[in-house]
Amino acid sequence: MDIQGRLNQANGRLRAAKVGVTIEAKGNRLYLRATFPPKLDTEKTKPFQQRLALGFHTNPSGISLAEAEARKVGALLDCKEFSWQSYLKHELPKSQPLVRDWIAKFEQHYFDCRARTPKTETTWKKDYWLVLKQLPSDQELTAQLLTTTILSTAPDTKSRKRYCMVLQALAKFAEIEFNSKPMAGSYSPKRVAPRDLPEDRWIAKWFGCISNDAWRWTYGIIATFGLRPHEVFHLDTKDLESGGYILGVLDGKTGSRRVWACYPEWVDSFDLRSPRIPAVTGRNNSELGERCSQYFRRNAGLPFHLYDLRHCWAIRTLEFGLDVCLAAQQMGHSVQIHTDLYHHWISDRHHQRAFDALMMRSDRPLPPLTDNSRLS
Repeated sequence: MDIQGRLNQANGRLRAAKVGVTIEAKGNRLYLRATFPPKLDTEKTKPFQQRLALGFHTNPSGISLAEAEARKVGALLDCKEFSWQSYLKHELPKSQPLVRDWIAKFEQHYFDCRARTPKTETTWKKDYWLVLKQLPSDQELTAQLLTTTILSTAPDTKSRKRYCMVLQALAKFAEIEFNSKPMAGSYSPKRVAPRDLPEDRWIAKWFGCISNDAWRWTYGIIATFGLRPHEVFHLDTKDLESGGYILGVLDGKTGSRRVWACYPEWVDSFDLRSPRIPAVTGRNNSELGERCSQYFRRNAGLPFHLYDLRHCWAIRTLEFGLDVCLAAQQMGHSVQIHTDLYHHWISDRHHQRAFDALMMRSDRPLPPLTDNSRLS
């Protein structure tokens, strides 16, 4: 009979006797698995599933010895008299991977689970690597080290929330008992102070101040369709070129989607039907977006952030009464993110414009006529 067959028979006899201990083979050594009390070097206080190293080889003789030891250990556990002291000598010395080893394995696992594309590489670098590189690479990865790293960030911030998310994922991958939730705090986009967004008349005015044709078209297309800057390089403009007001985003941070012009008049006044893409390159979407921001900051002297054009498009759709689900879909994010980011950015100016538009509607409800006669 083969070794696995003998092992199965031994475990079958142990189960039949209700010993509560199982024999396991790892490599060429045998172990017992059961619910043991915690060892002295752990922070746990209650019994949990663990392995006990026997020092027996994985052969017929070793299995016989392991079965006898399992019965003995089971009896000690039942009597609450089990002690680790007699067995720790069989524990093999652990060669603990260092932080740099775990990060390398974690990165490999990350890209094993998804295709390595410019988009996923950008996510890894901006969301994961920026956090992971703060860990000391030559130390052992422990729950205490993860806690210390998280607490080095300011509480109730976006950074704290990101550190908790990334390091919790790393701990789970490394099978380290760790809970970052109590440290995450109460950060929310709602708590971020709204930007001082430019009014639409200033957006239109600055369009004429940009001398370069390609960058002027880029400015106009972002303002009219609320694009992320890097999405300018992933567009389907067939509808625009044929006289329509719809733009196709083929790729980007959140994949493909279709967007409608808001204001549609800007399509013609900004001459957007003749695409002129800037001649820049980038290894990924992050670099393409940065190229755009750099030009408008350094060369065009734009007095506000290029990304503000996207935020203004979002606020504008609210003023126009576009359903929030449709606006979120056209922007390429969830309804929850859309409402969290933009509903608290609406100023009195936006409310006044929406109110004026409603009051000017010919079909709006009217109050009942005033009757000066006394009610009987």
